[in-house]
Amino acid sequence: MESVQNLPPHQQQEFMTKLEQMQMKDSLVMYTNLVHRCFGTCITSFRSKSLDKSESACVENCSARYVKMTQRVGLRFAEQQALQQKRAADAAAAGSA
Repeated sequence: MESVQNLPPHQQQEFMTKLEQMQMKDSLVMYTNLVHRCFGTCITSFRSKSLDKSESACVENCSARYVKMTQRVGLRFAEQQALQQKRAADAAAAGSA
């Protein structure tokens, strides 16, 4: 984000707008995937307007597991990105020495 501060103000605004759009899209994709997965797994009948107890429990458990898994994958991805950046910086430092 440091390089963003070096941009002219109008480009900073464009960048932030694009970033917000990407974050919104990612959130919607995650929500859509969660609904698709948990609905398909947990909802077994359409006999009433509301969920029965087992379906409700299943949806709650499924969604909690899905969110935890998504957070864990994001954390691991960030760790790998940081490791790659460190390796690239070390390689650049070794190359210039």
